[in-house]
Amino acid sequence: MKFLDEAKIYLRSGDGGDGVIAFRREKFIPRGGPDGGDGGRGGDIVFEADPSLNTLIDFRYTQHFRAAKGGNGAGDDRKGRDAPPLIIRVPVGTVILADDKKTVLADLVRPGQRVVLLKGGDGGFGNAHFKSSTNRAPRHATPGFPGEEAWVWLRLKLIAEAGLLGYPNAGKSSLLAALSAAHPKIADYPFTTLHPELGVVRLDDLRSFVLADVPGLIEGAHQGVGLGTRFLGHLERCAVLVHLIDGAEGDVAARYRHLREELLHYGQGLAEKPELVVLNKADLLSPQARSARRRALERASGRFVHVISAQTGEGLAALAEAVFAVIAERRREQAA
Repeated sequence: MKFLDEAKIYLRSGDGGDGVIAFRREKFIPRGGPDGGDGGRGGDIVFEADPSLNTLIDFRYTQHFRAAKGGNGAGDDRKGRDAPPLIIRVPVGTVILADDKKTVLADLVRPGQRVVLLKGGDGGFGNAHFKSSTNRAPRHATPGFPGEEAWVWLRLKLIAEAGLLGYPNAGKSSLLAALSAAHPKIADYPFTTLHPELGVVRLDDLRSFVLADVPGLIEGAHQGVGLGTRFLGHLERCAVLVHLIDGAEGDVAARYRHLREELLHYGQGLAEKPELVVLNKADLLSPQARSARRRALERASGRFVHVISAQTGEGLAALAEAVFAVIAERRREQAA
């Protein structure tokens, strides 16, 4: 199934049903009073987080959603039928934004979570509603109230506890495949990964976490270059970021600094998240180059640098333990 993480759709809740003008007509009661019923409510627009979905691809083909109108009233004081809500199912992690793409209307982060985004219009009043001591036979009813309408953006942000961050060809897909049961596309050229991938990393029977691999960043990603803002958005929910640096690159310190600059410019708290710095492709480095590049990266980041090889498996167990330690602390804080 093709992955789609952003879509724009049109919504309109249902109009209310009309009230009616009617009078009681029975044998031997020639002047029966007004008995026109009220209209029913229009249908609401409701969004529901569905754990069985993992992409917004359905909204590429269906972009207009209209809830049903409420039923009209009837004689004998019969109220019109309330229209059922129109339930729109989206993946867990979907954010609903206003047309300006900035205002957050709803954030669906729990399976089964529901939110009423647009309310249906109220039904109109039948003439029985207007009966009074001075107006015993009103010939007036009101139409139903109109529903609400809006264009909204749906943006999917993956629910992952750890996120892989790095430039194209840094080895993120290889690392995800080595740590988990995921099978991302892997090749020796940039931009192999064109959409986010998720994998479950299991340390043992009791410990596991979800790891996300987003497409490689390029300079200017925070401004949307290479769709960078959409990819960075998938990291906003992560408890820890894993900065993966290609050890075969000449200036690994510059690569790390560029990554940090993109996070700072993007905002949304990404630069403040806990991070692990990882030097990949150790199998391609001589002992001297490995030592020199690790020291350069530690000076640039001010952190301990994990040296790994996604191809040979070197250092992967220790890296997984370090990632899980940060996630476990986050889980304890949330449970407190």
